[in-house]
Amino acid sequence: MYCTQKITEDITYIGGSDRRLALFENMYPIPNGISYNAYFINDEKTAVVDTVDKSVSALFFENLAHMLGGRHLDYVIVNHMEPDHAATLEELVLRYPQVKIVCSAKAIAMMKQFFTFDADAYTLPVKEGDTLTLGAHTLSFYMAPMVHWPEVTVTYDQTEKILFSADAFGTFGALNGHIFADELPFGAAELQEARRYYTNIVGKYGAQTLALLKKAAALDIQMLCPLHGPVWRKDIAAFVEKYQAWGAYAPEENGVLIVYGSIYGGTQNAAEILAAKLAEKGVPTNLYDASVTHASYLVSEAFRYSHLVFAAATYNNDIFTPVESLLTDLKAHALKNRTVGLIQNGSWAPQSGKKMQEILESMQNMTVLPETVTVRSTVKEDSFAQIDALCGALVASL
Repeated sequence: MYCTQKITEDITYIGGSDRRLALFENMYPIPNGISYNAYFINDEKTAVVDTVDKSVSALFFENLAHMLGGRHLDYVIVNHMEPDHAATLEELVLRYPQVKIVCSAKAIAMMKQFFTFDADAYTLPVKEGDTLTLGAHTLSFYMAPMVHWPEVTVTYDQTEKILFSADAFGTFGALNGHIFADELPFGAAELQEARRYYTNIVGKYGAQTLALLKKAAALDIQMLCPLHGPVWRKDIAAFVEKYQAWGAYAPEENGVLIVYGSIYGGTQNAAEILAAKLAEKGVPTNLYDASVTHASYLVSEAFRYSHLVFAAATYNNDIFTPVESLLTDLKAHALKNRTVGLIQNGSWAPQSGKKMQEILESMQNMTVLPETVTVRSTVKEDSFAQIDALCGALVASL
């Protein structure tokens, strides 16, 4: 049975949430599920803004039929062709064969890759600044390439002053009745899921994110309607400010993230001693084991903190694999503008520090402190001087 929720008098939420999916994009843990947002605009002409993933398609079509009440569906706006938002597009065309699909030219090319219907016959391509009038509502379209696919557009409702922002401003987590962010206890945990969503899904494309934010700054936005997570109608500026920082790879906090990869505990011990020394000096510090914490959380935290420390055992004359994978992931997400300390361990030939530095130096504007700590198997008394030196260098650079 249908389950719709009013956003404004004319605009209704018709999406749904999946609480069974374990991995978003078969990669990122989503312990609190995920929402797939779609919106219905009721006017002289009817329109749907984006569709949904197949997992919630039954609810979506029930919601849509309820909102149409027997009327024709005139338009579906496709801001993003990724299957979690467009997988139901072909079924929608079969159900409503008179519909026109409004999208970018690049989206049409992708449509032909995903589906078998005659995309050229159904589509109405739009360019930067084009408008579509539904009656009382006028929609304008803006290109947002690589946020985070090349075909992405965002749609601005000039009447309601709503930005349908595609994957921008999305958040991991199912919606639990309340659809507005101001109805939720949007605290540290929720912000973490917003940051984790941005940094892992969009984070590589900071320059493109900033370009979209520049376009959005010229609009009077009273509401943000993303494709995942809650709708924003209050505190929009504060959320946009977070995106500005993330897009610029600017840390949110002056503090130290320590990530270690330890085989038998020696490297972990060194990392914990450093964390304790930093805490004694009043430095905000967070400590993670790369072997047990999913990389998506560590990528998110690396975007958050100004200073990073990587502690890794030497493994196969290289970096202990979980830390190596994380560093490779951070490089792929284009992280930059950080100060980094290193702790290496090796029972006979410590090499992980040198190898970690090579990866970090291939990234942009990463300052590697020279005070690398070298542990041989386990921490001994003479290791404390090295840890003290690294601690002092981190504090000084803060």
